Amino acid sequence: MYLKILKKDILKKKIIAIAVSTFIVLSAFLVASGANMVVTLSNALDTLFMKADVPHFVQYHVGELDQGAIDEWTRSNLFVETQQTSKMLNINGSNIYFKQDTVNQGNGVMEFMFVKQNENFDYLLDLESKIVKLEAGEIGIPIYFMEKNNLEIGDTILIKNDEVSQTFEIKSFIRDAQMNPSIVSSKRFVVSNQDFELLEKDFTDIEYQISFMLKNKEDLSTFSNEYGLSDMPKKGPTIDIELLKVLNVITDGLVFVVVFFISLLLNIIAVLCLRFTILSTIEEDYKEIGVMKAIGFKQKQIKKVYMTKYIFIAIVACVIGYLMSVGLNNLFLKNILLYVGSPELSILEQVIPFAAVIFVFAFIIISCAITLNKFKKISAVEALRMGNTGETYTNKKLFSVHRSKWLDVNIVIGFRDVFLRFKTYIILLVVFLICTFIIVVPLNFHNTINSEEFITYMGMGNSDILIDLRQTEDIQTRYEKVLEKIANDKDVVKYSPLITSKFEFMTEDGMIESLLIETGDFNIFPLNYLEGDTPVLNNEIALSYLNAEEFGKKVGDSINVIVEGVETSLLVTGIYQDVTNGGKTAKANIRPNYETASWYMISVNISDGISVSEKMTDYTKVFNPAKVTDMEGYFRETFGNTINQLWSLTIIATVIAIVVAIMITSLFLKMLIAKDFSQIIIMKSIGFSVRDIQTQYIVKALLVLNSGIILGTVISNTLGQRLIGVLLSNVGVSNISFVINPVEAYVLCPLLLITVVSLTIWVSTKSIKTLSLSDLQVE
Repeated sequence: MYLKILKKDILKKKIIAIAVSTFIVLSAFLVASGANMVVTLSNALDTLFMKADVPHFVQYHVGELDQGAIDEWTRSNLFVETQQTSKMLNINGSNIYFKQDTVNQGNGVMEFMFVKQNENFDYLLDLESKIVKLEAGEIGIPIYFMEKNNLEIGDTILIKNDEVSQTFEIKSFIRDAQMNPSIVSSKRFVVSNQDFELLEKDFTDIEYQISFMLKNKEDLSTFSNEYGLSDMPKKGPTIDIELLKVLNVITDGLVFVVVFFISLLLNIIAVLCLRFTILSTIEEDYKEIGVMKAIGFKQKQIKKVYMTKYIFIAIVACVIGYLMSVGLNNLFLKNILLYVGSPELSILEQVIPFAAVIFVFAFIIISCAITLNKFKKISAVEALRMGNTGETYTNKKLFSVHRSKWLDVNIVIGFRDVFLRFKTYIILLVVFLICTFIIVVPLNFHNTINSEEFITYMGMGNSDILIDLRQTEDIQTRYEKVLEKIANDKDVVKYSPLITSKFEFMTEDGMIESLLIETGDFNIFPLNYLEGDTPVLNNEIALSYLNAEEFGKKVGDSINVIVEGVETSLLVTGIYQDVTNGGKTAKANIRPNYETASWYMISVNISDGISVSEKMTDYTKVFNPAKVTDMEGYFRETFGNTINQLWSLTIIATVIAIVVAIMITSLFLKMLIAKDFSQIIIMKSIGFSVRDIQTQYIVKALLVLNSGIILGTVISNTLGQRLIGVLLSNVGVSNISFVINPVEAYVLCPLLLITVVSLTIWVSTKSIKTLSLSDLQVE
C-alpha cells in the first residue's frame, strides 16, 4: 500500500520531488566533499611527513657553527634519536633566470635556497612522493615556481653572477614538507652533491638547518625548552613538526571554510523546502487526512504514509550527492594532491564522507518528522467540514484597496497579501535571505583576503613598502646602514624598524619556555586589536590570540619575560590576530635579543606622488640582498593561489544561489497559485486581466525578495563575519572584519537576484492564463 501511495504521489508532484531532491543532492555533495577535503588533507599530510621523514625540531642558524659541540650536546640529550645539520645556499633572485627569460627573479618575496638531498631524514620528494635523486646538471624545482612560472620538465634555469654562469635542466618538481606552503617565504631548490659544491664556491651566503629527530614526539615541548636554554646556535627562526602541520593546512583550510559554509546553508534550505512542501501537501490533503482519521487510522499510520515518501526522496538524493562527491573529488582536491600528494589508502576517506552524508539524511528526516507532528492538531470533523486548514486574514482593514489613493491597485493587493498571510511567505523570505548569504559572505571573504587590510591578520601594520633583511653574519651592520639610508630619504614619510627575537619566559608553574617577540615602536603602523591597545612602555606586551588562549592571559594580566638576563614582568596591553608562525607571536617595545634574532623587517610609507614601484626598484639595488616588496606583491606571492581558489568557489556559490532562488520561487508560486485557485478565478471573472494578476504576484515575490536581500546583507556582515571567525579561530583569526565592495555587495548582487526572480515569476505565472470559471465549477 505504501509503495502504491509513494509512486502515485511522486508522479503527481514530479516538479516538487525534483526540486526537493536537488537541494538535498547539492547539500550532500558539498558536505561529503568538504569532509573528504579534511580527511584527505590530514591523511596526505601524514603520508608526506612520513615519506619525507620530517624532523621534529629545526633550528635555522646563520653564522659560525661548531658541529662538534652540537654532536656532543646531542649525545648527552636523552630525547634525541638522530641529529642532522644541512647547508642552504641563499642565492638572490636577481641571479636566477627561468627558461629563456631575460628578466630575473629579483622582484619577488620568495627566497631561493639551494640544497643537496639530505642523507638521514628531511627528504625532498618528487611528484610521485619519491626521494629525489639527481645527476650533475639537473635540478629539482619547488611546485610553487612550477605553477607561478608555467615550468615543465626539461626547461632550464640559469644561475649567474659577475663571475660564473651555470645552466640546469629541470628534472623534477619538489614537494617540500617544510617549505611547500606559499605562506612560507623560503623555497628549497635541490641539486646534485657535485653541483652544490660548485655553487658553494661562488655563492657564500649560507644558512644552516640544525634538525633533530626525537625518540618520542610527545617530548617535543620539553626538548624545545632545553634547546632554548642551551648555548647551541640560535641565530634564526625555530620550527617544529606541529607548526609545519599548521602552515601546510592554512591555505587549503581557508577553502574548506567556504565549502563548509555553503553546505551548511544548503542544508537549511533543504529543510525549509521540505517543511514548505509538507505543509502544502497537508493543505491539499486536508480532507483525505480527515477521512483517514474518521475511519480509524492512527496518527502514526498517517505519518508513516507521508514519511515513506520523504525517506525515499532523501535516500535517493543523498546517494546521488555522495556519488557526485566521489566522481568530482579532484575538483576540490586538486591543490591538495598537487602540493601534498596522494594519501595512503585509508578506510576513513570512505567512512567519514559517507558518515557526513548520513548526518545530512538524519537531519532532514528528523526535520520532516517534527513538521509532520502537525497531524496532531488536525480534527477529523473539522477537516471534513472545511476541507482545508481554514487560513484566514487576521486583519482585513490592513492595506484596504478602497483606501488607497496613490498606489496602483495591483501593488496594494500584493502588499496586502504578503502582510496578511505572512506565515505563508516566511519560508520564501528565509530562502531569499540565505541565497543572499550564500553569495555575499564568500564574496566579502574573498575581497577581504584580497585586500591590503588582510595584512592586519598577519600581525603586521599596513604600509607602502616592506623590507625584509634575512639573517647573515653582518646582519646588524647591514640593518643599521639600511635604517640610515631610509632616515635620510626625503621621500619617506615614516618608517618602522622591527626585529623578531626569541625570549625566555616563566610559565605559571615555574617552567622556562621560549617566546617569539617582535620588538619596536608599534604606534607607527598600528594593528587592529581584538582587545586592548598597542604596547608603548618598555614594561608592556601584546599577545597574539592563540598565545593568549594557550597562556590563559587577558588584557591586564602580566607575563614574566627574561630581558637582558633579568626576569621582567610585562603587562599585557592588547590581544591581536595573527596567522604567521602558527598564530603564536607577541609584540613589545623592549630591546631586541640580537643573539636569537630571527627576522629584521622595516615598514616604510613614502610621500604622495612618489612611485612605489620606482622606489622599490631603487631600494632593491641599494639594499641587495634584502627583499623589497609592496603589500600587493606580498599577497600575490603568498596567498595568490588561495585567492584564485576562493574566487572560483565564490562563482560556484553564486550559481548555486541563483539555481536555488529559481527553483524555490517557481516551486513556491506553483503551490501558491494552486492554493489561490478560487481567488484567481473570481478576480478574472470581475475584470482583472492576466497581466494584473501576474503583476500582483511579482509585487508579492519582489517585496519578499527585497526584504530577504536587505536582511541577508545585514546578517552577512554581522553573523557571517562571526561564523567565519569561529571557523578560522584555530589558525589565529577569531574576529574577521569583512572588506566590502559596495558596488558588488549592494548593487550587482541584489540586481542579479531581482532580475532572476522577476523572470522566474513571469514564467511561473503564465499558467494563470489557462484558469477559467469552468475549472472552478468542476472543482
